[in-house]
Amino acid sequence: MATLPASILSGLSILAVLLVWAVLYVLWRTALLAAAYKAKILASSVFVAQRKPEAVLTEDLAVDNLVLLRYVQAQIDWQAQSVTASVLGLIQRQVIYRPGLGCTLVVDLPEAKIRQQANPLASRLSASSAFDFPTAAALPAPIDAARLAAVVESAFTEPDSKRQQRSRALVVAQSGQLIAERYGPGFSADTPLLGWSMTKSVINALMGVLVQQGRLSLDTCGLIAECGETGDRRDEVTLDQLLRMSSGLQFSEIYSNPLSNVTKMLFSRGDMAAYAANRSLEEAPSVHWSYASGTTNILCRVIRQVVGGTDADYFAFPHQALFDKIGMTSAVLEPDASGTFVGSSYLYATARDWAKFGQLYLQDGVWNGERLLPKGWVDYSRTPAPAAPQQQYGAHFWLKVPQSYASERSPQPQMPADTFMAAGYQGQILTIIPSLDLVVARFGLSQLRGSWDHEWFIQQLAQAISPPAG
Repeated sequence: MATLPASILSGLSILAVLLVWAVLYVLWRTALLAAAYKAKILASSVFVAQRKPEAVLTEDLAVDNLVLLRYVQAQIDWQAQSVTASVLGLIQRQVIYRPGLGCTLVVDLPEAKIRQQANPLASRLSASSAFDFPTAAALPAPIDAARLAAVVESAFTEPDSKRQQRSRALVVAQSGQLIAERYGPGFSADTPLLGWSMTKSVINALMGVLVQQGRLSLDTCGLIAECGETGDRRDEVTLDQLLRMSSGLQFSEIYSNPLSNVTKMLFSRGDMAAYAANRSLEEAPSVHWSYASGTTNILCRVIRQVVGGTDADYFAFPHQALFDKIGMTSAVLEPDASGTFVGSSYLYATARDWAKFGQLYLQDGVWNGERLLPKGWVDYSRTPAPAAPQQQYGAHFWLKVPQSYASERSPQPQMPADTFMAAGYQGQILTIIPSLDLVVARFGLSQLRGSWDHEWFIQQLAQAISPPAG
């Protein structure tokens, strides 16, 4: 029998070794991601949202494609206010809690150094809201009360056992009054809820505040400190291009891939803005639209640079400039280990407080007679980004439902044409419809694609509120 030449055998051996190392690396990255995700969600759920650990472990961290998280061990240290998760006791991630600042993954910096960051927010947790939605004494005549009740009920049923909706909260406000509100088991009007990428739209508002104050403009550039030699085109990227997700920076937003930029950033980097800003320029600015969580965290660092002062000044800014103004006092915007807000993903607030944020945009950025956002800012935010191929995105707001929550029904449901949204992972969606004077805040654990049909839901809701003629 002929034998292979030694050079080929040697090459095959090297290839086999490289393949084994590649598999081991992916497994290691997956284990790190699993431990970090479980520690972060468990910590924020028990310390910020004040939920029972047993419910979080069985409902949030063991369903659908998250079922393998059951095999990640997690331990809560109530005294130290931290959570540690591990895989086989070998790969560990720790998350710490700080009152007012929420939970932070301990990575790249030691716990002690993170806890040294000045925290002016601990005493603000008990602050009472300056505004709450009044409940409508009676529904206005155009509203079909029975149909509205049926639509609300449909959000909390499970028509498909394989793709469950798992709705947790729903707030519907019209003309500044509650016309519908419901919560799932274990949740209430007092439960802070994670908005995931709804948080991006809050960063839009903070940028609007700074523009209103004259400290930034949409054509401001030179926002990426990592620019190197002269000719580095990252220096040309403007605030407008960052808000419209058209910076040209390379960034992969694939949550199922443990090697993608978004999973590395959120679960293995202590300075998320620096990680995102260090990505190379893949396209010329404004040429290509690409949804990227890293972009928002760069904006969070821009806010930090513009606000200046101490860590305490930065941590207090969102509350002084926005949350306290509109009575969004339950809001907890969580920072990374470097002390920069994770504006891409980590804001907790009650469903009513999220609805207040939507109400601000419904009122064109004016609250109690005070203009918080520049005149025209809301229209700017809901104008399609020039590079968005389907006109689906504005400036950190969605203009069409993201694909994960788009309808698969035929004929395709139609939402009111002026609808715009803040949308996040697992079906967190804040919907604003000016033509109906309507704000809808929906929260859930809709883990699988297609488990929450937001287009159909909003169409049914709109028809109940403004029934078609005849």
